[in-house]
Amino acid sequence: MSRNKVRIVLMMSVLVGMAGCATTSDLDALRADIQQANDTANSAAARADAASKEAAAASQTANEARASADEANSKIDRMFKKSMYK
Repeated sequence: MSRNKVRIVLMMSVLVGMAGCATTSDLDALRADIQQANDTANSAAARADAASKEAAAASQTANEARASADEANSKIDRMFKKSMYK
């Protein structure tokens, strides 16, 4: 075997040995961290969904306001044109 292959095999065996030394408390701590990360992600997704719904409602309100303003402008234009013909 070449020196590089020996080094690679040695490093792999050290990593496998280190992984094999994990205790139950280490695994429980890791599971707790993973659960906390999942909870945080779920919370963020729920807040993003709520924000998206609020943005959609605000957009709808803005569209309704724009339509109302356009209607008012049309009425004013018609009234102005009527007054010009008198």
